[in-house]
Formats: sequence, C-alpha cells, structure tokens
Amino acid sequence: MKLSELTDNQKGIIIKVQGHGAFRKRITEMGFVKGKKVTVIKNAPLKDPVEYEIMGYEVSLRRSEAALIEVITKDEADEVKISDFGGTISDEILKTSAKEKGKRINVALVGNPNAGKTTLFNFASGSKEHVGNYSGVTVDSKQAKVKQNGYHFDVTDLPGTYSLTAYTPEELFVRKYILGERPDVVVNVVDASNLERNLYLTTQLIDMDIKVIIALNMYDELEKKGARFNYKALSKMLGIPIVPTVGSKGKGISDLFDKVIEVYEDRDPIVRHIHINYGSQVEKAITKIQKFIKEDDKLSAKASPRFLSIKLLENDESARFLVKDSKNHFEIKDTVKEQINKIESEFNEVCETVITDAKYGFIDGALKETYKESPVKRRRKTTIIDTFLTHKLFGFPIFFVFMFLTFYATFNLGEYPMNWIDMGVAELGGLIEKWMSPGPLKDLIVDGIIGGVGGVIVFLPNILILFFFISFMEDTGYMARAAFIMDKLMHKIGLHGKSFIPLVMGFGCNVPAMMATRTLENRNDRILTMLIIPFMSCSARLPVYILIIGTFFPTNASLVLFGIYILGILLAIIFAKVFKASFFKSKDAPFVMELPPYRIPTLKTTIRHMWNKGFQYLKKMGGVILIASIIIWALGYFPRDIEYSKDYDQLIEQVSIDFDQKIASSDHSNQLDIESLTEAKNEKVAQLHNAMLEERQESSYIGRIGHFVAPTLHPLGFDWKMTVSILTGIAAKEVVVSTMGVLYQEGEQDESSEGLRNKLKEQTFTGSHRTGEKVFNPISALSFLIFILIYFPCVAVVVTLVKESNWKWATFVVFYTTGLAWLASFLVYQVGNLIM
Repeated sequence: MKLSELTDNQKGIIIKVQGHGAFRKRITEMGFVKGKKVTVIKNAPLKDPVEYEIMGYEVSLRRSEAALIEVITKDEADEVKISDFGGTISDEILKTSAKEKGKRINVALVGNPNAGKTTLFNFASGSKEHVGNYSGVTVDSKQAKVKQNGYHFDVTDLPGTYSLTAYTPEELFVRKYILGERPDVVVNVVDASNLERNLYLTTQLIDMDIKVIIALNMYDELEKKGARFNYKALSKMLGIPIVPTVGSKGKGISDLFDKVIEVYEDRDPIVRHIHINYGSQVEKAITKIQKFIKEDDKLSAKASPRFLSIKLLENDESARFLVKDSKNHFEIKDTVKEQINKIESEFNEVCETVITDAKYGFIDGALKETYKESPVKRRRKTTIIDTFLTHKLFGFPIFFVFMFLTFYATFNLGEYPMNWIDMGVAELGGLIEKWMSPGPLKDLIVDGIIGGVGGVIVFLPNILILFFFISFMEDTGYMARAAFIMDKLMHKIGLHGKSFIPLVMGFGCNVPAMMATRTLENRNDRILTMLIIPFMSCSARLPVYILIIGTFFPTNASLVLFGIYILGILLAIIFAKVFKASFFKSKDAPFVMELPPYRIPTLKTTIRHMWNKGFQYLKKMGGVILIASIIIWALGYFPRDIEYSKDYDQLIEQVSIDFDQKIASSDHSNQLDIESLTEAKNEKVAQLHNAMLEERQESSYIGRIGHFVAPTLHPLGFDWKMTVSILTGIAAKEVVVSTMGVLYQEGEQDESSEGLRNKLKEQTFTGSHRTGEKVFNPISALSFLIFILIYFPCVAVVVTLVKESNWKWATFVVFYTTGLAWLASFLVYQVGNLIM
C-alpha cells in the first residue's frame, strides 16, 4: 500500500522509499526510511497535503510525495505468514511483517534486442519463453518469481529496445513501465560483443536517475574474440555495478541477483548517480528547463527533472504530453522552444542529434579507457581520424605540432597588437602627463590607473589568440583527443588526462588555466589541478627570467631557462602525487573522458567562444590588477614629507650650473667635447635623480615594509630591494622588473636594459646586513629565480582560486607556495655557498 492511501489515524511500517535524486535524499533525511512506523494525523482541508507522525515529530507531505513511499498496514500484515502470530497484530509483529515484505524486490530486465535478455530471464526463472535472434521477439512483458538468500524477486522481462526515445511501441512501453511501475532495480542486459550500441540505452537509464545494474551478457564471446575489457573500471566510471554473465549457460546469474540485493539495500559502494555532460550550451538549456519542472512537485514526482528536460529538448512527444497538465506548462514550453533554437543555431544540427552525438562521445570515451578491441576493428570516420590523432607513434608529434602552432601564434602574432596597445597606453599616459597639472592625482592616474590597467590590456591579444586556438580545438573535438593521449601520463601523477590542458595553458597565464579546470567534472580533480598550476611558469615571469639569466648566466642562458621550466614541471608532478596521497586519498571518483565526434566549427562560433573567455578574463582580472596596482603605487608614493640625507635638488642644480659653465668655456669648434660634456652632465643628473628616487623609495611605506620583511629573506641571499620587488610581484610578476629598475637606480626599466644589468652586477648591500658586499652572484641569482618561480601566485590567480574553489584553498596555495619557495631558495643558496 502507498502511504498516500492511508486514512486518518491509520498506521503503517515503511518498506520502500521510491523516487530519485534530491527528493529521495530529502525524504530519507526527514526520517522516512525502511522499518519506521508512520501514523496519519490529519488531512488538510483540501485533502492535500497530509500530516504524519514519524520518529516522534509531525511532518507534512504532499500526496504526490507520499505516493512514492510504500508501507505495510495491520490488514496487510495479517496476510503475511508469521510463525509467532498469536491473533493480535502488535507493533513488533507489524515490523517483522514489514521486514519480510521489504525483502520483496521488483526487478525489470531492460536491454537491446538480441542482448540475451530473455535467455537470462528463462534461466533465472525456469521459464521457457521463446528466444529469437531478431528484433522485437519479446513483444510484451513477462513476469516470473525468483528466490535467493531469503529475498523474493518479482522479475519482469520488458520488450527489447534500442533506446527510450518513444519512437516505437516497445520503447514507449519500456519507458512507461519504468516511470509508472518504478521497479526497485533495473537490470540493463548488455551484449558484451557490441558494447557501443548497447551502452546507448544505458546512458538514457543514467539520465532517469534510477537504480541500475549492468548484466554484461555473452561475456564468453567477448573473451573468445580476443578483446580485453576492464569492466570494473567502467563500472566505477558509470557508478553502475557490472556483473559478467553468460545467460545461455547460467553463469553469473546468482552473482547478478546478489548484486541486485546489495543495490536494493544501498550497500554497494560503486553506486552513484552521474551526469552525462552534453556540452555547455545543452547543459545551460537543461538547467533552465529543470528550474520550471522542479517547481511543480507533481511533475517532478513523475520523472527525473533532468531526464524530462533532455527528452523535451529531443522534441519527445511523450515528454511533451507529460508536462501538458503542469502548472508551469507554458513556461516550460516557451523555454524548451527558445533553447532548442539556440542549440540548433549554435551547432547547425537538430537538437536531438547534438544530444545523441554527446551520448556516443560519452560512450566512446568510456570504452577508449576500458576496452581494447580484437584485431577486427570497426571503421568510422571518427575512428579513422583517431587512428592517426591518437596513434601511439603519430599522436604525440601531431599534438606537439598543434601546441607549437598555438603558442607560436600566441606570442608572435600577438606581439604586433600587443605593441600597438602598449603604444596607445603610453600615448594616453603622455597626454595626461602633458595636460594635467603636477600632483598626486596626476601621478595616480598616470602611474597607478593607466599603468595598472595597461598592464592587463596589453596582454589581451595574447589571451584572445590563445583562447581562439583552444576554442577551435575544443569545437572540433581535438582537445578531448589531446587529453586522451596524455591520460596515461597524467594518471601516473594522480590526475586525469583533461588536467593536461589547463597545465599547458598555465605556461601562457595561470588565470585562464585556473578557469579551464572547469572542464574537469570531478571537483577533487579540479582543485588538485589548480593547486599545481602555479608551478607552470607563466609568461609574466619570463621578463624576470630573461633579466636575471641574461645578466648572470649569459653563456648558459638557454640551459638555465629550460631548467627553470623543467623544475616547475617536476614540482607540479611531485606535489600532485603528494596531494593525491594526502588530501584526496579517499576521494577518488573516476569519470568518463568524452570523445565527441569531429566537427568543423563555424568561424562565428569559435570567435564567440574566444571572446566570451577573453571578456571573462578582463572582467574578473582587470579590476583586481587595477586595485593592486593602485595600492602598490600608494605604498610607494607616500609619505611625501621625506627628509633626504642630501639636498638633491640643490645638488642637481649645482651639477647643471657646473657643466653649463664648462660647456660655455669649452672650444665651441670642437663639437665632440660639447657632446661629451652634455652626456656627462645628463649622466650625473640621472645618478642624483635615481639616488633621490632610491632614498624616497626606501623611506616610502613599501620601502619600510621591505626593510621589515628583509631579515626573513636574508638567508636566501636577498637584500631589501629584492624583497620589495618580490612584494610588488604579488600584484603581477611583470611588476618585478620595473620595480627593480626603480630601486636599482635605473628608473623604470625592462628586462633588456644594459644599464640595469650593470647595476645588478655592481649592487652592494646597504644598511646593517653585510654592508658593502655584492648582492648578486650566480648562486643568489639562481636562488632568486627559484623563488620567483614558486612563490605566491599573483593576486589575479588567488582571486580566481577563490572564485573557482573557495578562500580556504586559495589561502593554502598562498602559504604552501611561499613556504616552499623560501625552503627551496634557502637550500640552493646555503648549499651553493658551501660548495663554492
């Protein structure tokens, strides 16, 4: 009896809780679990909802929800044979009856025609149903009773069907039976010799969010063909237990029913509900339709909202009929129409075809991971292309060619618009410098705002070009293949093949790389990948590498630069394994890497995807860089009332007067003398000006912070100026070079400045620490390079981490990378000095 059928004050014991997803979770959390007594208190004036008493408290349920809970009453218990029955139905006897009745399991057999479903049914039940090898042999359902381990199975053999699309009477019958009768467990009988076709039906059962077991039938034929199939791995991927069977010989039948018991009792650890990812556009459509379906409790009770949404997008007539009486009928209808139009204009395909392709992509990806065919291979267009693109010999060279073209275009083609934007930013700054009167506001706009925003905008062409190629590879289906060929290597360090793409992107910029982890369905894999992305040397670090390596390792520059990049990769591998063995040790949840069919995307679609990602980058990061740049500018600009050790203005004026007098008294016929004196004058004035800048910087708030923090970095061989450069690099790693240019008396410089390189070689410690000693040598330079590689990712990356995970993981990354950077640099500097 259904709970909804009980009358006022009638009692019952719960024997089954049906339903799916959020409803089932919510209802069990409220105490509606097997074996609990429930009493009807009263009906609402309109007979809905109904108030019940369970576990000592009152709770109300709508009748549609109560109809999903099966109970046994005293009248029903009277019909159950109980050895100690003494004429009175007590609560204890009622519970015993419920336990006995709870051991009755309704099982439905579902599968493709010729999958051996009826053969398995006959062997299990002892029936002698006709078995054929042509479609539609089972034209209606057959029932049988099976007993095993104290459980009673009511087994229903449903018609053979290729899908649940409701095109044929068989498909419609099977779907109506599953949705209407709600079997406790569905056994999906799969032909082991034709997995790809048979698993298509499995994907639809997954969408239905019901309890499913796969009977891998005719398993002996698969073995005879010489194929190798890791069905246990596939089972974990799908969240569905798989039991090999040979229906004709009765092999595995007993194991199959044991597994039915485990799944029915919620004791199988493999069981979990997964979502097949149909691509961003379709997923957005499903979410929007689901919203209206979930608002209607009666409709949600009839079928999984996700399954119903997918069927509506497939223009399924039966699904449209199901929502016809919904209170949100018009909203659902309009939303479905709008989303179908969007999907079809996006892919230039019928919406149903897009979803079908995604399902086969899901299946293809699952089988690529777990199934190796015998020498006789199926030939399809996608398979033929894959024989080259995923070949063990050709796959990697082709992949590296694509990656080379991507990054070559990113850095070389992007250089031209990057220079134009850079000149535009400089021109804008020059105009404001020219037209605004001197003061803090002008300095803020020129150095803080324009400099800060310009530092982000200047890299926009590189980001857009990178995203263009990535979008193109994603839209064609190649990106999934790239992940696939790297999957084995990535698995060895505890990551999925899809993690490879964000890691490669990290060499361009860590921010979009963090955002690219969204392609990883498993949250633990996403977080693990984000934790190691900062080890990938982004392009912003390159100016620092070029400056330091070109200055202190000129003869081995390429080798040192290559070594720094390799060190980052090795650290990523080491810490991926460490984190996998610690934080995520017990949280491994395998998932399928989909291999969608190849498509030639339209230029419009690819450009739109590129711009959406680029705009997201600007929107999220532009403000962060701007604020950070303004803060650093303010810390370096204030306080203004500094007491200099010298009167620099007077010294500059005196130098100018002295040189002007020398020029005036020189032989005007000798132009070389005049040019030499003028050059000497400018050099002397620049030295005094930069000395004043250095002293002002040292007395500014950021200089004071640098002096305060410097003792912690002295063991690494760093002076206070290097410390300040490191601190400013928190905003953006590009800022490190310009900061060093100011602090080392060269004004704002770039990595190729010969003057700055000479100053770095000549720089000595000032203050109380190692006064007068040279700051830089090859060991301290290497220590500095390693610190720049590892320490605190820029503010934009931290903010992205917060948005993509949470503030706890972002905080962890900040501390663990900085701590590791200190330790690594300390070891390099101290051990290097001992050896030297």
